[in-house]
Amino acid sequence: MTRISNAWKRLRIQFRDLRPQLRLSLRVTVAALVSFVLGKSLNIPFGGLWAVLTAVVVTQMSVGGSLKATIEYFTGTLGGAVYAGVIAVLIPPTNEFALLIALAIAVAPLALLAAINASLRVAPVTAVIVVVGSSIAHAGPVDSALYRVLEVAIGGVTGLAVSLLVFPARAHILAIESAASMLDLMAGVLPELLIGFTQTLDETAILQRQDRIDQAFTRLATIAVEATRERMAHLASEPDTALMLRTLLRLRHDVVMIGRAAIVPLSEKLQARLGPPLARAAETAADYLRGGSAALIARRNPPPLAAVDAALDSYAAEITALRREGLTRDLSVDALERLFAVGFALEQLRHDFRELEQCVTEYARSTIGTSRRRTN
Repeated sequence: MTRISNAWKRLRIQFRDLRPQLRLSLRVTVAALVSFVLGKSLNIPFGGLWAVLTAVVVTQMSVGGSLKATIEYFTGTLGGAVYAGVIAVLIPPTNEFALLIALAIAVAPLALLAAINASLRVAPVTAVIVVVGSSIAHAGPVDSALYRVLEVAIGGVTGLAVSLLVFPARAHILAIESAASMLDLMAGVLPELLIGFTQTLDETAILQRQDRIDQAFTRLATIAVEATRERMAHLASEPDTALMLRTLLRLRHDVVMIGRAAIVPLSEKLQARLGPPLARAAETAADYLRGGSAALIARRNPPPLAAVDAALDSYAAEITALRREGLTRDLSVDALERLFAVGFALEQLRHDFRELEQCVTEYARSTIGTSRRRTN
């Protein structure tokens, strides 16, 4: 029974972690079906194939992502269709040679523009469809271009509407969840790094943990762009994610600095003096990171920083005592540099925790403000 219970618990956790992906799968399916029905009802050639494809492409993980994909896809399609339609009218593809010339003139400049601006990457594809498709379907280039724009408009609007109505996933919520996950990752690795001053670290395991933090920040940066687009479109009224991004990046740098300084353990004398205050600093810092993560998710005020300040002050006082007793005079240059590096990193950590406190407080206040507006 215990094994069955544990297996069921793991299955529930895996299902919970996959909920965003499952919701995206449902949204994409609904968008494809709705756009197909619209294409058929409007008697678009080929059953509205490109409307369905467009709906699938533009339906993203968040509303902000869908909005960005829809704007880029429609802009690229409109520009490519207009330009390729003009080329096809000026150079009618009446034979294969003329078709090759028209195709080259239509695709080459659009491919260059797509290489310069990634948001126009669909323009060369549209040019191919307009020029080649008109000769295959025996339709005029103007009709081919109009149908292409119409299909993309149908697919784009359908995908965006489904993203807004079917289990909508706001980018700012995904950003908060991603930021909280990154804080939890740093809370897990920070004590392990500070242990490196008193015992040898497993460098491979530490590097893997830090790589996961890097990946989490990359995901957060991507989602933050989508959240900004939602705010610009008045689809969300959350605080700007720029401060959160900057703060988490600085915290990431703090973790890297501590990791580099902790590669080699301190001497036994220094371990005896600095080991306990470093352990307290690691414990309180990790607790604050976890508390900040929980506060972000719950949209409440962050935990107090008093314990972190006390632990860091205790470490700084011990360093001052070591210098006063002359125990740092016989240290090698490398050991002194590492002591200075960890001291600087811990003070920077204190400063960045205050910025984190400000970020979490802003999100908590925004939730209170939204609740009051709804009540009124």
